[in-house]
Amino acid sequence: MPETIVVIAVLAVVLLALGVGLARRRPVPPREAESRAEERPAPEAATAVETAPAPVAPIEEERPSLRERLRKSRKFLSDRLADVLGADDDETWEDLEAVLIQADLGPEVAAQIVQDVRSGARERRVRDVEELRVLLADELLSLFPAERERTLSFAAEPPSVWLVVGVNGTGKTTTIGKLAADLAGRGRSVSLAAADTFRAAADEQLSIWAERTGATVVKHQPGADPGAVAFDARASARARGIDVLIVDTAGRLHTKTPLMDELAKVRRVLEKEGDVHETLLVIDATAGQNGLVQAREFADAAGVTGIVLTKLDGTAKGGIALTIERTLGIPIKLIGVGEGLEDLEPFDPKTFVEALLS
Repeated sequence: MPETIVVIAVLAVVLLALGVGLARRRPVPPREAESRAEERPAPEAATAVETAPAPVAPIEEERPSLRERLRKSRKFLSDRLADVLGADDDETWEDLEAVLIQADLGPEVAAQIVQDVRSGARERRVRDVEELRVLLADELLSLFPAERERTLSFAAEPPSVWLVVGVNGTGKTTTIGKLAADLAGRGRSVSLAAADTFRAAADEQLSIWAERTGATVVKHQPGADPGAVAFDARASARARGIDVLIVDTAGRLHTKTPLMDELAKVRRVLEKEGDVHETLLVIDATAGQNGLVQAREFADAAGVTGIVLTKLDGTAKGGIALTIERTLGIPIKLIGVGEGLEDLEPFDPKTFVEALLS
């Protein structure tokens, strides 16, 4: 009996303890739960981090080679050479001479080249067409003397003075702009003299190039004395420490003698204050043999020291380059092969001949 009372008492204690625990862990009413949830701090929203797109490297377009830009002249020659080369008979060599004349080498130069190639082919017993091409390339290259200076001349002390001459329409002013851009890209300061005071808006065109290239420009009123413009431009270049002064000139037709007299006068005015370091004659390659006539006239009047042959990419008759060098002995220093600022290139005879015949 006492044992039963003890068991009952223990059970009673256990039940009481369970009741107290359940009372302490009673569920929270809905409103109280919502209140507590509002008191808890909301998790911080993720901050969107803007990331700048990775810089895209500019795609540098590969510049076409000289061979590609002379494709008209190359195709003209290669198509015809393929037809005429291959046999050692009079008709073959006459056809070759005709092809060279059509390519604007001129009758005298073409005849001499054919004679030399024919003699070389017989001496070496050449029959293969490709070997004949090599012989022809060697003969064409011989028209450009290796010792002839083709780099542009600069003064020991600035300013260097470059006189640019040529008839209208050859790309003379554009050539000046490209020269200014190239010089500026090499860290040289440039001034342009608008001494073509006869052509309408010539000074405006030069001013646009000056703005594009960062050059200064010296100009007078339309119709002013070109010699006075050249004189003031040289004085200004010296006072401002300009590296290179490029003088634009009038370019009416070469058959007008007064124009040649005016060019000679501009040169004399410039030479009173120092040397003229370059006189560049700009010739349009598409003019053909007429370009040779222009070169003769300007060489006598202005003392031409170098040729700039423009628009070579637009003609099928690049042979005028060889004729000018052979006939006048004036080096081609630059060639224009496109409309871009970078499309004025130093002339390399070997590269030129290879581009024509490859």
